[in-house]
Amino acid sequence: MKKKAHPKYYNEVKIACACGASFVGGATVSEIKVGICSQCHPFFTGKSRFIDTKGRLERFQEKRAKAKQNPLKKKIRKKKK
Repeated sequence: MKKKAHPKYYNEVKIACACGASFVGGATVSEIKVGICSQCHPFFTGKSRFIDTKGRLERFQEKRAKAKQNPLKKKIRKKKK
């Protein structure tokens, strides 16, 4: 059997969520940071909320508001005879 074929396994790894919750588990890396967990996921909490990363939601809402304010004007084409 080859030596060093498998990565080192850590039995107690701190898993930290963006909401502030932390868990202990096992993995091949020493520390894990996640964006969503069972304590803040809408499926488990029953609450719906937007999870915004890097302002994407705000940019989308701004574009949508501009589109409502300035609807596209349809160009009327002249029929060729």
